[in-house]
Amino acid sequence: MIISSPFPTVSIPEIPLTDYVLQNAARFADKPALIDGPSGRTLTYGQLAGAIRLVAAGLHARGFKKGDVFAIYSPNIPEYAIIFHAVAMLGGINTTVNPLYTAEELLFQLNDAGATFLITIPLFLEKAQEAAAQSAVKEIFVFGEAEEATPFAALMQSGGDVPPVEIDVHNDLVVLPYSSGTTGLPKGVMLTHYNLVANMAQVDGVPLDVYRIRPEDVLMGLLPFFHIYGMLVILNYSLARGATVVSVPRFDLEQFLQVVQDYKLTIIHLVPPVLLALAKHPIVDKYDLSHLRLINSGAAPLGLDLAAAAANRLECYVLQGYGLTETSPVSHYGVDPVTGDISSVGPPVPNTECLVVNVESGQSVGRGELGEVWIRGPQVMQGYLNNPEATAHTVDAEGWLHTGDIGYADDHGYFYIVDRLKELIKYKGFQVAPAELEGLLLSHPGVADVAVIPSPDEEAGEVPKAFVVKRGDLSAEEVMAFVAERVAPHKRVRLVQFVDSVPKSASGKILRRVLVEEERTRLL
Repeated sequence: MIISSPFPTVSIPEIPLTDYVLQNAARFADKPALIDGPSGRTLTYGQLAGAIRLVAAGLHARGFKKGDVFAIYSPNIPEYAIIFHAVAMLGGINTTVNPLYTAEELLFQLNDAGATFLITIPLFLEKAQEAAAQSAVKEIFVFGEAEEATPFAALMQSGGDVPPVEIDVHNDLVVLPYSSGTTGLPKGVMLTHYNLVANMAQVDGVPLDVYRIRPEDVLMGLLPFFHIYGMLVILNYSLARGATVVSVPRFDLEQFLQVVQDYKLTIIHLVPPVLLALAKHPIVDKYDLSHLRLINSGAAPLGLDLAAAAANRLECYVLQGYGLTETSPVSHYGVDPVTGDISSVGPPVPNTECLVVNVESGQSVGRGELGEVWIRGPQVMQGYLNNPEATAHTVDAEGWLHTGDIGYADDHGYFYIVDRLKELIKYKGFQVAPAELEGLLLSHPGVADVAVIPSPDEEAGEVPKAFVVKRGDLSAEEVMAFVAERVAPHKRVRLVQFVDSVPKSASGKILRRVLVEEERTRLL
Protein backbone atom coordinates (compact mmCIF):
# COMPACT_ATOMS: atom_id res chain seq x y z
CA MET A 1 0.00 0.00 0.00
CA ILE A 2 1.53 3.30 -1.12
CA ILE A 3 0.99 6.08 1.41
CA SER A 4 1.20 9.55 -0.13
CA SER A 5 1.53 12.90 1.54
CA PRO A 6 -1.78 14.33 2.79
CA PHE A 7 -0.53 17.80 1.91
CA PRO A 8 -1.06 19.50 -1.47
CA THR A 9 1.54 18.86 -4.17
CA VAL A 10 4.02 21.71 -4.45
CA SER A 11 5.66 23.20 -7.51
CA ILE A 12 9.44 22.79 -7.43
CA PRO A 13 11.44 25.62 -9.00
CA GLU A 14 13.97 24.36 -11.53
CA ILE A 15 16.67 26.81 -10.54
CA PRO A 16 20.20 26.46 -9.08
CA LEU A 17 20.45 26.11 -5.31
CA THR A 18 22.08 29.50 -4.66
CA ASP A 19 19.41 31.34 -6.66
CA TYR A 20 16.78 29.71 -4.47
CA VAL A 21 18.56 30.42 -1.19
CA LEU A 22 19.27 34.09 -2.07
CA GLN A 23 15.78 34.75 -3.42
CA ASN A 24 15.08 37.24 -0.61
CA ALA A 25 18.59 38.71 -0.27
CA ALA A 26 17.84 42.00 -2.03
CA ARG A 27 14.60 42.44 -0.10
CA PHE A 28 16.39 41.95 3.23
CA ALA A 29 19.73 43.50 2.24
CA ASP A 30 20.23 45.30 5.57
CA LYS A 31 18.86 42.51 7.75
CA PRO A 32 21.20 40.11 9.62
CA ALA A 33 21.44 36.82 7.77
CA LEU A 34 24.15 35.15 9.84
CA ILE A 35 25.52 35.97 13.28
CA ASP A 36 28.47 34.31 15.00
CA GLY A 37 26.93 33.52 18.39
CA PRO A 38 30.04 33.78 20.60
CA SER A 39 31.38 37.04 19.08
CA GLY A 40 28.31 38.73 17.64
CA ARG A 41 30.01 39.17 14.24
CA THR A 42 27.21 39.73 11.71
CA LEU A 43 26.69 39.28 7.98
CA THR A 44 23.67 41.01 6.47
CA TYR A 45 21.86 39.51 3.50
CA GLY A 46 23.40 42.14 1.26
CA GLN A 47 26.89 41.37 2.55
CA LEU A 48 26.30 37.63 2.19
CA ALA A 49 25.19 37.87 -1.43
CA GLY A 50 28.08 40.20 -2.29
CA ALA A 51 30.66 38.02 -0.55
CA ILE A 52 29.44 34.90 -2.34
CA ARG A 53 30.00 36.56 -5.71
CA LEU A 54 33.45 37.86 -4.73
CA VAL A 55 34.60 34.47 -3.45
CA ALA A 56 33.17 32.70 -6.51
CA ALA A 57 35.20 35.06 -8.70
CA GLY A 58 38.28 34.44 -6.55
CA LEU A 59 37.90 30.68 -6.89
CA HIS A 60 37.41 30.99 -10.64
CA ALA A 61 40.62 33.01 -10.89
CA ARG A 62 42.44 30.11 -9.19
CA GLY A 63 41.18 27.61 -11.73
CA PHE A 64 38.21 26.18 -9.84
CA LYS A 65 35.51 25.24 -12.34
CA LYS A 66 32.23 23.42 -12.82
CA GLY A 67 32.36 19.83 -11.58
CA ASP A 68 35.38 20.38 -9.32
CA VAL A 69 35.10 19.28 -5.70
CA PHE A 70 35.76 21.62 -2.78
CA ALA A 71 36.17 20.23 0.76
CA ILE A 72 34.91 22.26 3.72
CA TYR A 73 36.54 21.11 6.97
CA SER A 74 35.23 23.61 9.48
CA PRO A 75 32.92 24.12 12.45
CA ASN A 76 29.85 26.34 12.13
CA ILE A 77 30.77 29.95 11.38
CA PRO A 78 29.01 32.53 9.15
CA GLU A 79 31.65 32.18 6.42
CA TYR A 80 30.57 28.56 5.91
CA ALA A 81 27.60 29.82 3.90
CA ILE A 82 29.82 32.05 1.76
CA ILE A 83 32.23 29.35 0.61
CA PHE A 84 29.44 26.78 0.23
CA HIS A 85 27.47 28.99 -2.15
CA ALA A 86 30.50 30.37 -3.97
CA VAL A 87 31.31 26.78 -4.92
CA ALA A 88 27.67 26.12 -5.86
CA MET A 89 27.48 29.29 -7.97
CA LEU A 90 30.38 28.04 -10.11
CA GLY A 91 28.74 24.65 -10.61
CA GLY A 92 31.21 23.06 -8.20
CA ILE A 93 30.54 20.34 -5.67
CA ASN A 94 30.90 20.81 -1.92
CA THR A 95 32.06 17.83 0.08
CA THR A 96 31.39 18.72 3.69
CA VAL A 97 33.67 17.10 6.26
CA ASN A 98 33.18 16.50 9.97
CA PRO A 99 35.63 18.98 11.60
CA LEU A 100 36.42 16.42 14.30
CA TYR A 101 37.78 13.94 11.79
CA THR A 102 41.34 12.75 12.19
CA ALA A 103 43.81 13.32 9.36
CA GLU A 104 43.28 9.71 8.26
CA GLU A 105 39.50 10.08 8.11
CA LEU A 106 39.83 13.39 6.27
CA LEU A 107 42.24 11.83 3.78
CA PHE A 108 39.75 9.07 2.97
CA GLN A 109 37.03 11.59 2.13
CA LEU A 110 39.34 13.88 0.15
CA ASN A 111 40.52 11.01 -2.03
CA ASP A 112 37.14 9.34 -2.37
CA ALA A 113 35.44 12.61 -3.35
CA GLY A 114 38.32 13.76 -5.56
CA ALA A 115 38.62 17.14 -3.83
CA THR A 116 41.06 19.65 -5.35
CA PHE A 117 40.65 22.50 -2.85
CA LEU A 118 40.19 22.53 0.92
CA ILE A 119 39.26 25.13 3.50
CA THR A 120 39.59 24.87 7.29
CA ILE A 121 40.31 26.95 10.40
CA PRO A 122 43.77 27.54 11.92
CA LEU A 123 43.09 25.05 14.73
CA PHE A 124 42.64 22.19 12.26
CA LEU A 125 45.28 23.25 9.77
CA GLU A 126 47.90 20.70 10.79
CA LYS A 127 45.49 17.79 10.22
CA ALA A 128 44.33 19.36 6.97
CA GLN A 129 47.90 19.69 5.71
CA GLU A 130 48.75 16.11 6.65
CA ALA A 131 45.76 14.78 4.72
CA ALA A 132 46.07 17.16 1.77
CA ALA A 133 49.68 16.15 1.20
CA GLN A 134 48.49 12.66 0.25
CA SER A 135 45.56 13.82 -1.89
CA ALA A 136 44.85 15.78 -5.08
CA VAL A 137 44.29 19.02 -3.12
CA LYS A 138 46.09 21.91 -4.88
CA GLU A 139 45.54 24.66 -2.34
CA ILE A 140 44.46 24.98 1.29
CA PHE A 141 42.49 28.03 2.41
CA VAL A 142 41.95 29.06 6.00
CA PHE A 143 39.27 31.16 7.66
CA GLY A 144 41.36 33.84 9.32
CA GLU A 145 45.12 33.59 8.91
CA ALA A 146 47.76 30.93 9.36
CA GLU A 147 51.18 30.18 7.90
CA GLU A 148 51.32 27.94 4.84
CA ALA A 149 47.67 28.48 3.95
CA THR A 150 45.88 31.05 1.79
CA PRO A 151 43.68 33.42 3.85
CA PHE A 152 40.01 33.18 2.99
CA ALA A 153 40.01 36.99 2.67
CA ALA A 154 42.30 36.67 -0.36
CA LEU A 155 39.43 35.10 -2.28
CA MET A 156 37.40 38.29 -1.78
CA GLN A 157 40.01 40.51 -3.43
CA SER A 158 38.97 39.57 -6.95
CA GLY A 159 37.13 41.83 -9.32
CA GLY A 160 33.89 40.03 -8.61
CA ASP A 161 33.47 38.78 -12.18
CA VAL A 162 31.73 35.43 -12.05
CA PRO A 163 31.70 33.54 -15.35
CA PRO A 164 28.35 32.38 -16.72
CA VAL A 165 27.82 28.74 -15.80
CA GLU A 166 25.16 26.47 -17.26
CA ILE A 167 23.82 24.31 -14.44
CA ASP A 168 21.68 21.26 -15.17
CA VAL A 169 19.75 21.27 -11.90
CA HIS A 170 18.51 17.69 -12.30
CA ASN A 171 21.92 16.15 -12.94
CA ASP A 172 24.64 18.46 -11.65
CA LEU A 173 25.73 17.70 -8.10
CA VAL A 174 25.99 20.53 -5.59
CA VAL A 175 26.95 18.67 -2.43
CA LEU A 176 28.59 15.39 -1.55
CA PRO A 177 28.07 14.68 2.16
CA TYR A 178 29.17 11.31 3.48
CA SER A 179 26.90 8.71 5.01
CA SER A 180 27.34 5.08 5.93
CA GLY A 181 23.93 4.36 4.43
CA THR A 182 22.36 1.16 5.66
CA THR A 183 25.70 -0.53 6.33
CA GLY A 184 29.42 -0.41 5.69
CA LEU A 185 31.94 2.41 5.40
CA PRO A 186 31.09 6.07 4.65
CA LYS A 187 29.96 6.75 1.09
CA GLY A 188 29.54 9.98 -0.84
CA VAL A 189 25.85 10.82 -1.22
CA MET A 190 25.27 12.50 -4.58
CA LEU A 191 22.77 15.34 -4.18
CA THR A 192 21.85 17.70 -7.01
CA HIS A 193 20.66 21.30 -7.03
CA TYR A 194 17.17 19.97 -7.70
CA ASN A 195 17.30 17.55 -4.75
CA LEU A 196 18.00 20.35 -2.27
CA VAL A 197 15.66 22.92 -3.83
CA ALA A 198 12.94 20.28 -3.95
CA ASN A 199 13.35 19.45 -0.27
CA MET A 200 13.14 23.10 0.78
CA ALA A 201 10.02 23.54 -1.35
CA GLN A 202 8.57 20.39 0.22
CA VAL A 203 9.23 21.61 3.77
CA ASP A 204 7.77 24.97 2.81
CA GLY A 205 4.67 23.17 1.59
CA VAL A 206 3.70 21.74 4.99
CA PRO A 207 0.60 23.90 5.62
CA LEU A 208 0.84 24.32 9.40
CA ASP A 209 1.67 27.76 10.77
CA VAL A 210 3.73 26.43 13.66
CA TYR A 211 6.30 25.10 11.19
CA ARG A 212 6.51 28.22 9.08
CA ILE A 213 9.85 29.99 9.32
CA ARG A 214 9.23 33.72 9.12
CA PRO A 215 11.63 36.58 8.33
CA GLU A 216 11.38 37.73 11.94
CA ASP A 217 12.52 34.34 13.25
CA VAL A 218 15.96 33.87 14.78
CA LEU A 219 17.28 30.31 14.63
CA MET A 220 20.29 28.58 16.12
CA GLY A 221 22.92 27.05 13.88
CA LEU A 222 24.14 24.53 16.46
CA LEU A 223 23.77 21.29 14.52
CA PRO A 224 26.81 21.00 12.27
CA PHE A 225 26.56 22.46 8.79
CA PHE A 226 28.60 19.56 7.41
CA HIS A 227 25.66 17.27 8.29
CA ILE A 228 22.68 17.35 5.94
CA TYR A 229 20.29 18.34 8.76
CA GLY A 230 22.26 21.46 9.66
CA MET A 231 23.19 22.18 6.05
CA LEU A 232 19.71 22.05 4.53
CA VAL A 233 17.12 22.51 7.24
CA ILE A 234 18.94 25.16 9.25
CA LEU A 235 21.45 26.97 7.05
CA ASN A 236 19.93 26.97 3.58
CA TYR A 237 16.20 26.82 4.27
CA SER A 238 16.33 29.52 6.94
CA LEU A 239 18.23 31.85 4.60
CA ALA A 240 15.76 31.14 1.80
CA ARG A 241 12.99 32.24 4.18
CA GLY A 242 14.76 35.49 5.12
CA ALA A 243 15.32 34.52 8.76
CA THR A 244 18.47 35.05 10.87
CA VAL A 245 20.78 32.15 11.78
CA VAL A 246 23.00 32.43 14.86
CA SER A 247 25.88 29.98 14.41
CA VAL A 248 27.52 28.18 17.31
CA PRO A 249 30.73 26.20 16.66
CA ARG A 250 30.22 23.57 19.35
CA PHE A 251 27.79 22.62 22.09
CA ASP A 252 28.37 23.97 25.58
CA LEU A 253 25.19 24.08 27.66
CA GLU A 254 25.82 27.43 29.35
CA GLN A 255 26.95 29.12 26.14
CA PHE A 256 23.99 27.56 24.34
CA LEU A 257 21.54 28.97 26.89
CA GLN A 258 23.26 32.35 26.84
CA VAL A 259 22.90 32.54 23.05
CA VAL A 260 19.21 31.59 23.22
CA GLN A 261 18.65 34.34 25.79
CA ASP A 262 20.82 37.09 24.27
CA TYR A 263 19.62 36.74 20.68
CA LYS A 264 16.00 35.99 21.64
CA LEU A 265 15.93 32.80 19.60
CA THR A 266 12.52 31.65 18.41
CA ILE A 267 13.30 28.31 16.70
CA ILE A 268 15.95 25.72 17.54
CA HIS A 269 16.75 22.51 15.70
CA LEU A 270 18.21 19.92 18.06
CA VAL A 271 18.90 16.25 18.60
CA PRO A 272 17.41 14.30 21.55
CA PRO A 273 20.53 14.41 23.81
CA VAL A 274 20.42 18.23 23.89
CA LEU A 275 16.68 18.13 24.54
CA LEU A 276 17.41 15.88 27.50
CA ALA A 277 19.60 18.58 29.03
CA LEU A 278 16.95 21.23 28.42
CA ALA A 279 14.33 19.04 30.08
CA LYS A 280 16.34 18.07 33.16
CA HIS A 281 19.34 20.29 33.89
CA PRO A 282 18.74 22.77 36.75
CA ILE A 283 20.85 25.52 35.12
CA VAL A 284 18.16 26.01 32.45
CA ASP A 285 16.02 27.89 34.98
CA LYS A 286 18.64 30.66 35.23
CA TYR A 287 18.04 31.83 31.66
CA ASP A 288 15.21 33.63 29.89
CA LEU A 289 14.10 31.35 27.08
CA SER A 290 10.66 32.88 26.76
CA HIS A 291 11.02 33.84 23.08
CA LEU A 292 11.23 30.19 22.02
CA ARG A 293 8.16 29.03 20.13
CA LEU A 294 9.38 25.84 18.45
CA ILE A 295 12.02 23.14 18.92
CA ASN A 296 12.44 20.68 16.08
CA SER A 297 14.12 17.39 16.88
CA GLY A 298 15.72 15.11 14.33
CA ALA A 299 18.62 12.75 13.51
CA ALA A 300 17.45 10.21 16.14
CA PRO A 301 14.09 9.06 17.56
CA LEU A 302 12.52 11.31 20.19
CA GLY A 303 10.49 9.66 22.94
CA LEU A 304 7.08 11.03 23.92
CA ASP A 305 8.05 11.50 27.59
CA LEU A 306 11.15 13.53 26.75
CA ALA A 307 9.30 15.65 24.17
CA ALA A 308 6.51 16.40 26.64
CA ALA A 309 8.93 17.19 29.48
CA ALA A 310 10.88 19.66 27.35
CA ALA A 311 7.73 21.26 25.94
CA ASN A 312 6.25 21.75 29.41
CA ARG A 313 9.40 23.16 30.93
CA LEU A 314 10.19 25.56 28.08
CA GLU A 315 6.56 26.38 27.27
CA CYS A 316 7.03 25.90 23.55
CA TYR A 317 6.19 23.33 20.91
CA VAL A 318 8.52 20.33 20.62
CA LEU A 319 8.09 18.32 17.44
CA GLN A 320 10.12 15.89 15.37
CA GLY A 321 10.61 14.90 11.78
CA TYR A 322 12.40 12.15 9.92
CA GLY A 323 14.77 11.85 7.04
CA LEU A 324 18.17 10.68 5.86
CA THR A 325 21.20 12.15 4.15
CA GLU A 326 20.00 10.16 1.14
CA THR A 327 16.69 12.11 1.13
CA SER A 328 18.22 15.59 1.29
CA PRO A 329 17.10 15.00 4.20
CA VAL A 330 13.40 15.55 5.05
CA SER A 331 10.86 12.88 4.17
CA HIS A 332 8.38 13.11 7.09
CA TYR A 333 7.22 16.20 8.93
CA GLY A 334 4.03 17.92 9.97
CA VAL A 335 2.37 16.68 13.16
CA ASP A 336 -0.24 19.13 14.40
CA PRO A 337 1.04 19.90 17.93
CA VAL A 338 -2.46 20.45 19.27
CA THR A 339 -4.30 17.43 17.88
CA GLY A 340 -1.47 15.08 16.84
CA ASP A 341 0.79 12.57 18.54
CA ILE A 342 4.18 14.23 18.98
CA SER A 343 5.90 10.86 19.23
CA SER A 344 5.15 10.48 15.51
CA VAL A 345 7.57 11.78 12.89
CA GLY A 346 4.56 12.88 10.91
CA PRO A 347 3.22 12.10 7.45
CA PRO A 348 5.26 12.19 4.24
CA VAL A 349 6.07 15.73 3.14
CA PRO A 350 4.50 17.00 -0.12
CA ASN A 351 5.42 15.15 -3.35
CA THR A 352 6.56 12.12 -1.35
CA GLU A 353 5.33 8.52 -1.37
CA CYS A 354 6.08 5.79 1.17
CA LEU A 355 5.78 2.05 1.50
CA VAL A 356 6.15 -0.11 4.59
CA VAL A 357 7.58 -3.46 3.49
CA ASN A 358 7.78 -6.79 5.28
CA VAL A 359 11.48 -7.52 5.66
CA GLU A 360 11.12 -11.26 5.11
CA SER A 361 8.64 -11.37 2.22
CA GLY A 362 9.46 -8.08 0.50
CA GLN A 363 5.72 -7.35 0.26
CA SER A 364 4.15 -4.08 1.35
CA VAL A 365 2.04 -4.23 4.50
CA GLY A 366 -1.00 -2.36 5.71
CA ARG A 367 -1.35 0.44 8.22
CA GLY A 368 -0.36 -0.46 11.73
CA GLU A 369 1.97 -3.23 10.57
CA LEU A 370 5.72 -3.07 11.08
CA GLY A 371 8.17 -3.15 8.20
CA GLU A 372 11.04 -1.34 6.51
CA VAL A 373 10.16 2.20 5.42
CA TRP A 374 10.70 2.94 1.72
CA ILE A 375 10.59 6.47 0.29
CA ARG A 376 10.15 7.86 -3.21
CA GLY A 377 10.23 11.53 -4.18
CA PRO A 378 12.26 14.32 -5.77
CA GLN A 379 14.50 14.60 -2.72
CA VAL A 380 15.96 11.08 -3.15
CA MET A 381 19.68 11.07 -3.96
CA GLN A 382 21.19 10.24 -7.33
CA GLY A 383 23.18 7.44 -5.70
CA TYR A 384 26.46 6.78 -3.92
CA LEU A 385 29.60 8.13 -5.54
CA ASN A 386 31.58 5.47 -7.43
CA ASN A 387 29.57 2.74 -5.73
CA PRO A 388 26.90 1.28 -8.04
CA GLU A 389 26.57 -1.84 -5.89
CA ALA A 390 25.66 0.14 -2.76
CA THR A 391 23.38 2.39 -4.83
CA ALA A 392 21.48 -0.59 -6.26
CA HIS A 393 21.17 -2.04 -2.76
CA THR A 394 19.59 1.20 -1.48
CA VAL A 395 17.55 2.59 -4.39
CA ASP A 396 15.64 0.06 -6.47
CA ALA A 397 14.69 0.17 -10.15
CA GLU A 398 11.35 1.85 -9.35
CA GLY A 399 13.02 4.69 -7.44
CA TRP A 400 12.19 3.47 -3.93
CA LEU A 401 14.84 4.32 -1.36
CA HIS A 402 15.14 1.48 1.17
CA THR A 403 15.82 3.33 4.44
CA GLY A 404 16.86 0.41 6.62
CA ASP A 405 14.56 1.79 9.33
CA ILE A 406 11.67 -0.17 10.80
CA GLY A 407 8.41 1.62 11.39
CA TYR A 408 4.70 1.73 10.69
CA ALA A 409 2.00 4.12 9.56
CA ASP A 410 -1.15 4.66 11.60
CA ASP A 411 -4.67 4.95 10.22
CA HIS A 412 -4.08 8.61 9.33
CA GLY A 413 -0.84 7.98 7.44
CA TYR A 414 1.38 9.31 10.23
CA PHE A 415 4.62 7.40 10.64
CA TYR A 416 6.42 6.03 13.68
CA ILE A 417 10.04 4.89 13.53
CA VAL A 418 10.62 2.15 16.09
CA ASP A 419 13.85 0.35 15.24
CA ARG A 420 16.64 0.06 12.72
CA LEU A 421 17.16 -2.75 10.31
CA LYS A 422 20.47 -1.20 9.48
CA GLU A 423 23.34 -1.58 11.88
CA LEU A 424 24.47 1.99 12.24
CA ILE A 425 25.03 3.39 15.70
CA LYS A 426 23.54 6.84 16.33
CA TYR A 427 25.69 8.65 18.90
CA LYS A 428 24.09 12.05 19.65
CA GLY A 429 22.67 12.01 16.13
CA PHE A 430 26.02 11.19 14.47
CA GLN A 431 26.38 8.02 12.44
CA VAL A 432 28.97 5.46 13.54
CA ALA A 433 29.59 2.44 11.31
CA PRO A 434 30.33 -0.73 13.32
CA ALA A 435 32.33 -2.17 10.41
CA GLU A 436 34.73 0.77 10.53
CA LEU A 437 35.46 0.31 14.24
CA GLU A 438 35.72 -3.46 13.88
CA GLY A 439 38.27 -3.09 11.11
CA LEU A 440 40.29 -0.68 13.24
CA LEU A 441 40.20 -2.89 16.33
CA LEU A 442 41.28 -5.95 14.36
CA SER A 443 44.52 -4.11 13.60
CA HIS A 444 45.38 -4.22 17.33
CA PRO A 445 47.70 -7.17 18.04
CA GLY A 446 45.77 -8.01 21.22
CA VAL A 447 42.40 -8.35 19.45
CA ALA A 448 41.63 -11.75 17.97
CA ASP A 449 38.05 -10.98 16.95
CA VAL A 450 35.52 -8.23 17.60
CA ALA A 451 31.96 -7.09 17.02
CA VAL A 452 30.66 -3.57 17.66
CA ILE A 453 27.02 -2.77 18.40
CA PRO A 454 24.94 0.14 19.74
CA SER A 455 24.33 0.12 23.48
CA PRO A 456 21.44 2.28 24.71
CA ASP A 457 22.51 5.40 26.59
CA GLU A 458 20.25 8.00 28.19
CA GLU A 459 22.39 10.98 27.23
CA ALA A 460 23.81 9.99 23.83
CA GLY A 461 20.99 7.76 22.59
CA GLU A 462 23.45 5.02 21.73
CA VAL A 463 27.15 4.45 22.33
CA PRO A 464 29.51 2.05 20.53
CA LYS A 465 30.14 -1.11 22.54
CA ALA A 466 32.84 -3.59 21.52
CA PHE A 467 32.64 -7.31 22.18
CA VAL A 468 36.28 -8.36 22.06
CA VAL A 469 37.93 -11.77 21.83
CA LYS A 470 41.35 -10.93 23.19
CA ARG A 471 44.74 -12.44 22.49
CA GLY A 472 46.91 -12.31 25.64
CA ASP A 473 46.61 -9.56 28.25
CA LEU A 474 44.37 -6.69 27.22
CA SER A 475 42.28 -4.30 29.29
CA ALA A 476 39.09 -2.47 28.36
CA GLU A 477 40.91 0.82 28.91
CA GLU A 478 43.55 -0.17 26.37
CA VAL A 479 40.89 -1.04 23.81
CA MET A 480 39.11 2.29 24.26
CA ALA A 481 42.35 4.30 24.20
CA PHE A 482 43.49 2.56 21.00
CA VAL A 483 40.30 3.60 19.21
CA ALA A 484 40.21 7.10 20.71
CA GLU A 485 43.62 7.92 19.27
CA ARG A 486 42.48 7.09 15.75
CA VAL A 487 38.93 8.34 15.29
CA ALA A 488 36.73 11.37 15.82
CA PRO A 489 35.25 11.67 19.35
CA HIS A 490 31.75 10.52 18.37
CA LYS A 491 33.16 7.22 17.06
CA ARG A 492 34.99 6.27 20.24
CA VAL A 493 34.20 2.93 21.84
CA ARG A 494 32.59 3.71 25.19
CA LEU A 495 32.00 0.17 26.50
CA VAL A 496 34.01 -3.04 26.18
CA GLN A 497 32.99 -6.60 27.02
CA PHE A 498 35.41 -9.49 26.63
CA VAL A 499 33.89 -12.66 25.18
CA ASP A 500 35.08 -16.10 24.16
CA SER A 501 33.68 -15.80 20.62
CA VAL A 502 31.70 -13.49 18.35
CA PRO A 503 28.41 -14.95 17.01
CA LYS A 504 28.54 -15.43 13.24
CA SER A 505 26.42 -16.91 10.49
CA ALA A 506 27.45 -19.91 8.41
CA SER A 507 28.85 -17.50 5.82
CA GLY A 508 30.98 -15.79 8.46
CA LYS A 509 28.90 -12.62 8.80
CA ILE A 510 28.81 -11.14 12.30
CA LEU A 511 25.38 -11.61 13.88
CA ARG A 512 25.19 -8.19 15.49
CA ARG A 513 21.45 -8.56 15.98
CA VAL A 514 22.08 -11.40 18.44
CA LEU A 515 24.38 -9.17 20.49
CA VAL A 516 21.95 -6.25 20.27
CA GLU A 517 19.13 -8.40 21.65
CA GLU A 518 21.36 -9.70 24.44
CA GLU A 519 22.38 -6.15 25.32
CA ARG A 520 18.77 -4.98 25.49
CA THR A 521 17.84 -7.94 27.68
CA ARG A 522 20.76 -7.20 29.99
CA LEU A 523 19.63 -3.60 30.44
CA LEU A 524 15.99 -4.41 31.20
